[in-house]
Amino acid sequence: MGIEEKLPSGVLLTTVEKVAGYARKVSVWPATFGLACCAMELFSTGGPRHDLARFGMERASNTPRQADLMIVAGRVSQKMAPVLRQIYDQMSEPKWVISMGVCASSGGMFNNYAIVQGVDHIVPVDIYLPGCPPRPEMLLDAIVKLHDKIQNTKLGASRQNEITELEQARLRHLPLVPETSR
Repeated sequence: MGIEEKLPSGVLLTTVEKVAGYARKVSVWPATFGLACCAMELFSTGGPRHDLARFGMERASNTPRQADLMIVAGRVSQKMAPVLRQIYDQMSEPKWVISMGVCASSGGMFNNYAIVQGVDHIVPVDIYLPGCPPRPEMLLDAIVKLHDKIQNTKLGASRQNEITELEQARLRHLPLVPETSR
């Protein structure tokens, strides 16, 4: 015998957080940052076979000020790292990052001085997408997972508390210093 049964039909109950989460989820505009072979798979995702437009993401931003999702596809060189950070800083809040491919996620097979060993050294990453190169279907799956994350993000002070709790939980589970037995 809740309030739902006393309301007339056609009345919808929700919270502001759920409405805002849904609005953010369906209005994600990507800023593509294609640096290597993964970019070909990224661009094919916008084609007719995979149709990125069904998620409302067909508008790729030419300016970072209109984007809220950065898709980093491919290896990031040391020279490109400051440019990537500048574009990330120019994006509007809230902003999200997908690291597409093993080179963007961990440097891939390029373990040398010229390549950044993971884009998470430059910008915070929300979704890591493995593969060399990852298929467009994998990118679509990552986008769906990011949409779920966006829709369930809290607002205001609750959001800051949620971020703090997640960071503390991660720090508790990470072995920062390996234990040695004596």
